[in-house]
Amino acid sequence: MSAVAPLVEPAADLTVAETERYSRHIIIPEIGAVGQRRLRNSRVLVVGAGGLGSPVLLYLAAAGVGTLGIIDDDIVDLSNLQRQVIHGVADVGRSKLESARDAVAELNPLVAVRLHHARLDSTNALTLFADYDLIVDGSDTFATRYLVNDAAAILGKPYVWGSVSRFDGQVSVFWAKHGPSYRDLYPEAPPAGSVRSCGEGGVFGMLCGVVGAMMVSEAVKLITGVGRTLLGRVLLFNALGASWREITVARDPAGEPVTELVDYELFCGTSHRPDTDASAGLSVRELAGMLAARGRGDCDFELIDVREPGEHEIVRIPGSRLIPVALILGGGAVSQVRLDQNIVLYCKAGIRSAEALSELRRQGYSRIQHVQGGVLAWAKEIDPSLPLY
Repeated sequence: MSAVAPLVEPAADLTVAETERYSRHIIIPEIGAVGQRRLRNSRVLVVGAGGLGSPVLLYLAAAGVGTLGIIDDDIVDLSNLQRQVIHGVADVGRSKLESARDAVAELNPLVAVRLHHARLDSTNALTLFADYDLIVDGSDTFATRYLVNDAAAILGKPYVWGSVSRFDGQVSVFWAKHGPSYRDLYPEAPPAGSVRSCGEGGVFGMLCGVVGAMMVSEAVKLITGVGRTLLGRVLLFNALGASWREITVARDPAGEPVTELVDYELFCGTSHRPDTDASAGLSVRELAGMLAARGRGDCDFELIDVREPGEHEIVRIPGSRLIPVALILGGGAVSQVRLDQNIVLYCKAGIRSAEALSELRRQGYSRIQHVQGGVLAWAKEIDPSLPLY
């Protein structure tokens, strides 16, 4: 698609200080003073102040976007600092919103920052989006991505989308009234659990910077009306191979227009865990008691870690054996675990172990439980000396 009309009208003339600050933009003919004034007059909402939100917020602030909104309900964790560069060591335990606001103010005090301390959902999305010209989606769940898409479509607003997983990143622009939407790229949500979050699958930290910078590039082009946007195209980047490629996305002619928001957790199949039998869940304190009894010879059970080998190396519950969930889901665990054995499964936080439990039950295992909260709960409640990740 060729350049679209600028999203906003120019603000009043730049001050001397603004002209000096943004001079490297202003001397670019395609941007100029008018383009910079459009940036100053723009209002951009960033969904998430995490891996993608960090570079997005910093570069939007540096570019001179007049009003930056941030929606997030999380706090800064030490494991975030590997990729969430807007936060620092002193911010661990703080609200990500407050940390991001302070970083933006330090970089460019001319930017007005609006904080929305909430989890984006169907009850607040339309109201929040209505106050902004452009949405930049740095969320990491499919439920939120579909929500952002549908709310933007209902309001007729464009949004920039990006995602990262391990070494792979994707960037695009969606604008339902001018081209394809996220639903044209993903008509149906992937099966629950089939795509790991960054917390479960990991992410190459620097990839967030690459993808986040591309997202800001698209945002600035939309605001100023210059260049060719990624509307109708998805840019794919593989950091391991240092390669870029592009795919085309077309609007589905049979697609129905979005008219209302729905329950997106239900739509994505994540509104409940695979295991619905409460008796199958063990607390870490119950597990600690069972391990002590096993050590005395009073009971016998197999404790299985269903995470990846790298995670097992970082931290593990003593006395456990590693059988990755992929092996279980593929049927390869049958030869390693007896049907007549008592089995306890655990993972990082209880999600993958619940998936593995459901699959093993389907394969005929009945004497099986899993640890609620996983190794993270063990480290917090039983052995605080262990690292969190």
